[in-house]
Amino acid sequence: MWRLMFAVSKAAVLCMWIAVSAGNALAVEGTTYPITIKHALGTTVIAKKPERIATVAWANHEVPLALGVVPVGFAKANFGDDDGDGLLPWVAQRLKELHANKPVLFDEGDGIDFEAVAATRPDVILASYSGLSQADYDTLSQIAPVVAYPEAVWSTDWREMIRLNSAGMGMAAEGEALIRKIEAEIAETVSTHPEIRGRKAMFVTHLNPLDLSTINFYTTNDTRVKFFKDLGLESPKSVVDVSQPGKFSGSVSAERIDMFDDVDLVVAYGNMKLVSAVTANLLMSKMPAIEKGALVILGGNSVGTAANPTPLSISWVLKDYVALLAEAARKSK
Repeated sequence: MWRLMFAVSKAAVLCMWIAVSAGNALAVEGTTYPITIKHALGTTVIAKKPERIATVAWANHEVPLALGVVPVGFAKANFGDDDGDGLLPWVAQRLKELHANKPVLFDEGDGIDFEAVAATRPDVILASYSGLSQADYDTLSQIAPVVAYPEAVWSTDWREMIRLNSAGMGMAAEGEALIRKIEAEIAETVSTHPEIRGRKAMFVTHLNPLDLSTINFYTTNDTRVKFFKDLGLESPKSVVDVSQPGKFSGSVSAERIDMFDDVDLVVAYGNMKLVSAVTANLLMSKMPAIEKGALVILGGNSVGTAANPTPLSISWVLKDYVALLAEAARKSK
């Protein structure tokens, strides 16, 4: 259930619809202040339109960038950064399009750098997709108003990320337009691969080639799995049944591999060494999807990184990712 609402003056608002479920849209015309946003960690009040926007955690900066606003600071990329400049390729490209220099990058390798965030003097801090603890939120709130996640850590899908962060910027209507644009692009790309539709996919978090006794996977709460639905894929009943509320990952013993007989294709992070180990394993090889070779193996490249969909990465890798899924889907039949 969405827990998002705005406190607004009726005289300055032409119309407003408040989302009460993940399937409903949020649109605001004529926003006024203060804006109040309720989320999992408290209530945030934004007194006036923010000019200096900072973001923390993964990908939140992509919302202002997509809307043409350059944050004063955001988290340094810690995965998929091939050239070591702290920027993922789609972020670097967007900064170039906006003729903007690289902003301050927060090193979050050991957690949020509160001093660095404070030094950017933000008017608002966007973190709708994050794993903020209550202590993190309370500390950041001493710096500026913070937009946190609506329900559970690391479970905010790309639409919710755009809606919450754009609302925190006072740009909710622009956020809705961005969502519609991305949805149209996804629909056009997926339409060229009808073999994907209805296939049941499972996303494995990681497999250790030296120890295949446990299967670790993302649950239906995770954004990678939620993205499957956008692409026409479905979650198998086996994964749905073991997805615990509020948990974005799970694990089962490989001895229970037969529970995943309803999986048509498997997406996993790894390399060819992993493929060889999995297909040679007596237990893993019995899984129908693996036996048929219906595997999508993602590395630490841009496609692997963007399998966790974000506002800018979706367009960057959509065609390549869908093509990989389509190839696996054909093998699953």
